[in-house]
Amino acid sequence: MNQQTSAVKVDRAKLEPASEWRPFPLEEYEARWQRVHDMMKQRGLELLVIWGKTSGVYERAGDMLYLANFFSTHSGQEPDTVLWNGRSYSALIMQPGQVPELVTDEAEGRFDIIATDRFSGLYDPIKGVAEAIKKRKVQGKIGFVGTDTLPMKYWEQLKGYLPNANWLFDDDLIRNVRLVKSRLELELFREAGELVTRGHIAMMEALIAGKKESEAAGAAGKIILEGGGAWHRIAISHGKDSEYLESDPLTGFSTKAPQKGDIVHGFIYGPTLKGYWLDPGRTAVCGGKPTPGQKKLIETLVDVMRKLMAEIKPGVKVKKVGELGDKLTEESGYFNEVLKTNWPYYGHSNGCMWEAPYIEPRLCTDDDIFLEDMVASVEAFYTAEGVGTAAFETNFIITKNGCDEITKTPHLFW
Repeated sequence: MNQQTSAVKVDRAKLEPASEWRPFPLEEYEARWQRVHDMMKQRGLELLVIWGKTSGVYERAGDMLYLANFFSTHSGQEPDTVLWNGRSYSALIMQPGQVPELVTDEAEGRFDIIATDRFSGLYDPIKGVAEAIKKRKVQGKIGFVGTDTLPMKYWEQLKGYLPNANWLFDDDLIRNVRLVKSRLELELFREAGELVTRGHIAMMEALIAGKKESEAAGAAGKIILEGGGAWHRIAISHGKDSEYLESDPLTGFSTKAPQKGDIVHGFIYGPTLKGYWLDPGRTAVCGGKPTPGQKKLIETLVDVMRKLMAEIKPGVKVKKVGELGDKLTEESGYFNEVLKTNWPYYGHSNGCMWEAPYIEPRLCTDDDIFLEDMVASVEAFYTAEGVGTAAFETNFIITKNGCDEITKTPHLFW
């Protein structure tokens, strides 16, 4: 993907230009800012405020990581006190021609990590954002990204501080900007794919060997952590519980071990490396010797997923692939009510989480098309009575020639 050179540059004297803690050079972030500024001009925005929740678990942190490489070290959304308010929330204020201003709940800016030289660490980031906006004496429209992130309590406070602000809400603005990945992002995705694949294979091999779900999760986690990665959930189930994604919804896995002949499936999903999200899942059979019914179920699912990937190329309508998924699923004779209701699509875009466009006829429009240098997935869940549930997901980069799979865990384990 060609990138414009940004006219907005940070103060290299204040930031450490090359840092082991920042995944991309500063020029990459400056080019991203320029694309946001261009989008702001198209929409007639004088100012843009992007909200993020960046502490504790990985929750609504993608936009902040993408634009500023910021993640709070607080443990989560602590109850407000007389001293602090809005802890775990942060915002980035963007204005064409200016470096973004980061307003956070952190005491001090880590200038070897963040990508902007404008930083405020406050006990009350909500009030801090309002005061920063007032100083700019904005007359026009102010874009607001994060209505799905900022709680109503803090929105009411913000409105009280800025009663005359002319807000324009657009939660997808930054997600749309980061849909197509840069060369450096694709390199990082490939690295993340290699890491999660090694962990995923170790996890599936442990389940096939009859190890406890918790031991299988530990085998995967050890590899991912040692490789500098992370996850949101390691989701495992087996046997009679295979109808569900996770045996134990609190932890994602149980301390139970599958028995020979049990169907087993496991996913590793989350911000695998530097905040970039992958979510592969596979199904196997404990002992490695599937019954004819298990073999047919799992191989049918894998075949459908491969057929969907074969259709995905730049310029292809997302809805067309979703309709093919419906057709192939109906022809297969398999379905899963529980998991299909939870995740009613055949895949999605990947960025700093799973994101639109979703491969499902009801969830996309005729204007949604696959683009070169997008990262995406295909996924589905099939159940056969008396056999169990099979689950599958894999991630890939969309190239001019089609799908280049980056989560290369074997599709079948026999």
